[in-house]
Amino acid sequence: MRALADRPEEVPAVFAERFNSGDAAALAQVYEEAAVLVPQPGTSATGADLHAANGRLQRLGVPIAVRPRHVYRSGDVALLIVDWVIDGTGPEGQAVHVEGTATDIARRGPDGRWRYVIDNPFGTGDTVVSGGL
Repeated sequence: MRALADRPEEVPAVFAERFNSGDAAALAQVYEEAAVLVPQPGTSATGADLHAANGRLQRLGVPIAVRPRHVYRSGDVALLIVDWVIDGTGPEGQAVHVEGTATDIARRGPDGRWRYVIDNPFGTGDTVVSGGL
């Protein structure tokens, strides 16, 4: 499995690989301890709730694909704009399609690795959801 990101533009790829592995503990490492996830517009989750929200998406059994659009870095903080899609057939044979453009904040930790501080997958409001959710 890929190591945590050495550069902010690598964070989405590390997230995707760990998400697609189905390993919730490996995915949790992509986040700072006090990170915030916005699982749906207008709500936020931290700690166990953050990991539970990611777990619900992982249990769909459909891989995520990410495409970073922009990365803006200032010192140890970066803003990432990332197009993403979860598209395929779930384990029960259901069609699953979720996509959006995330606005995320990542920070370089004392170990030199970059992790999400704020993960807002529906950041731009351009989200499509069908089936499976």
